[in-house]
Amino acid sequence: MKKFVNNVDDILTESLTGFGDAHSDILEVKLKPDFVSRKLKPAKPKVALISGGGSGHEPLHGGFVGYGMLDAACPGQVFSAPTPDQMEAAANHVHSGKGILFIVKNYSGDIMNFEMGADMLNLEQQTIVVNDDVAVEDSTFTTGRRGVAGTMIVEKTVGSLAETGASLDECKNFGDHVNKMTGSMGVAFTSCTVPAAGKPTFDIGRDEMEFGVGIHGEPGRKREKIKTANEIVAELMDAILEDLSPNNNQEVLLHVNGFGGTPLMELYLLFEAAKKILDQKNITVSRSLVGNYTTSLDMAGGSITVTKLDEKIIEHWDSPVHTAALRWKM
Repeated sequence: MKKFVNNVDDILTESLTGFGDAHSDILEVKLKPDFVSRKLKPAKPKVALISGGGSGHEPLHGGFVGYGMLDAACPGQVFSAPTPDQMEAAANHVHSGKGILFIVKNYSGDIMNFEMGADMLNLEQQTIVVNDDVAVEDSTFTTGRRGVAGTMIVEKTVGSLAETGASLDECKNFGDHVNKMTGSMGVAFTSCTVPAAGKPTFDIGRDEMEFGVGIHGEPGRKREKIKTANEIVAELMDAILEDLSPNNNQEVLLHVNGFGGTPLMELYLLFEAAKKILDQKNITVSRSLVGNYTTSLDMAGGSITVTKLDEKIIEHWDSPVHTAALRWKM
């Protein structure tokens, strides 16, 4: 294993400390229990958004803490759910009187620990469970569909709505709506290597790919021989569009996400192939995002996410955001 590491047991603490130092104008990092929060609390009371999950998916979730997105993020150990005391500490630190909204990916460990953390709080709260992965209904880590790259889209749009002073129920309902409008699916050429394990999570042949892979390297729909990029994208898009059933002339957000080990040159190639398919179906790509946003350590591969757009989703996708990993103005 070749990785930049001092002591494997210290890798998360050292990484979080460096992250906090690098973005000290936007956020602050708290340790023991670990969480990332906004540097400055909002000027007016607002619903506080908290997300989190196992580390190794950076910039998800800490990279999305800041204006227009999350108020706090709770990082667990690599591919392990954060602990309930992290959620409790983060919520008590960032709440401003309008309630807490947890945004949780649909993994059993995350769901269980966020529920336990919620039970420790004497604050009004709601939870959005993101399950955008169309690849499989059940896996080793979930009951039902997994939460993957669409989580970032939920965090961005709901974060924007929360900035307007919307109520907890309004933010919860909007997040559930965005989740239902979003479908994702991924493919991997290699495994990832968890630092503590020191070896690849799974073995895969040099000429094979895992189709419908999860963001922890868990199995997908099938393993098969590598195909051309156009053929791979066609299979991914067929599955996503079958799930979403968009109408003709539907506007969509097209997000191509890298898993950490795939160059941007290849991700943009995937975007072009996906856009051609949507163009042929009279589906309009009016918003786009390409890059590494929901990664799986050093895994080679990527995913495609499509979100059906309406006026409200467009408004809150386009609105200003300022985080370590996502930032733009109107």
